[in-house]
Amino acid sequence: MKRPVAGNRTEQLLGCLKRGQGRWLSGESLSREMQMSRTAVWKHVGALKSEGYLIASSPRKGYRLQEIPDRLLPWEVRDGLQTGRIGRGEIRHFPRLASTNLEAKALAAAGAPEGTLVIAEEQTAGRGRRGRSWFSPPGGIYLSLIVRPDIRPEEAPRFALLTATAVAAALREATLLEVRIKWPNDLLVQGGKLGGILTEIGMEMDRVEYMVVGLGVNVNLERKDFPPDLRPLATSIRAETGRIFSRLPLLRGILEEFEGAYDEYRREGFAPVRRRWQNFAEMTGRRVTVRSLGETFTGEALDIDADGFLVLREEHRGTMRFFSGDVSYV
Repeated sequence: MKRPVAGNRTEQLLGCLKRGQGRWLSGESLSREMQMSRTAVWKHVGALKSEGYLIASSPRKGYRLQEIPDRLLPWEVRDGLQTGRIGRGEIRHFPRLASTNLEAKALAAAGAPEGTLVIAEEQTAGRGRRGRSWFSPPGGIYLSLIVRPDIRPEEAPRFALLTATAVAAALREATLLEVRIKWPNDLLVQGGKLGGILTEIGMEMDRVEYMVVGLGVNVNLERKDFPPDLRPLATSIRAETGRIFSRLPLLRGILEEFEGAYDEYRREGFAPVRRRWQNFAEMTGRRVTVRSLGETFTGEALDIDADGFLVLREEHRGTMRFFSGDVSYV
């Protein structure tokens, strides 16, 4: 069940407390500014505390905001977000959810506009490509974004590459980690999987009606938090840096980079995405195995082409193109 979120008046009170910059604000002054009773102010302060805000209270001094929780709450995501559309509409936030992609697909099918965002602090049935599960405990970024690009269905796979380049750029900027991309949608650091992307579409005739762009990034997980079978394969920002990162600025950076890449795609097509992907590519020039459509192919990964297909030079069959598949290193 969806948890009720703080209403607009609660958000307005939070804005007053933030503008106070950690100073004491009397209940009387807040009551006057908010044009509500002091009892109502007290109730809204209680609502913020229930969301995890640390607010000191004193009968004589009033209220003082001491700490903002590291939770991806809608009003915190929007506070300071430098985008025009993405993240500016409805943001649905859940403490726990089976899958953000499933929720977002239902919203998109019901007509939710482009830019609608679904965020979960934890997923109980997170989904990866080809029906795989995605380990999604508290401490990561798990989101699904609804977009409605004017594209044909065969162009849809490009958005996994577009998203990967945007996320890699944002994470590099914020963490200074050498984030790389393994085709088609894995985010890696030192060979360990840091995040993944799952795009799903709804079609109408020969056009894409909507696309759900799902993203999972391991942020503040420790190595011991991963199940034993994932520890050799997965990593996190915390594991790589030894630091705990605030997820809010990371998320804002991701949304800003995505909107910039999306707008560029609409103006100029796939060529700029391909150039950025080449800068982040993990596998170019390496020997890889590609499993696709029930067959296995081994060769040198050359590049992605103008359609986003992986180009492989296979020992016996020459140059081949792959629309989708699983890649592993030889």
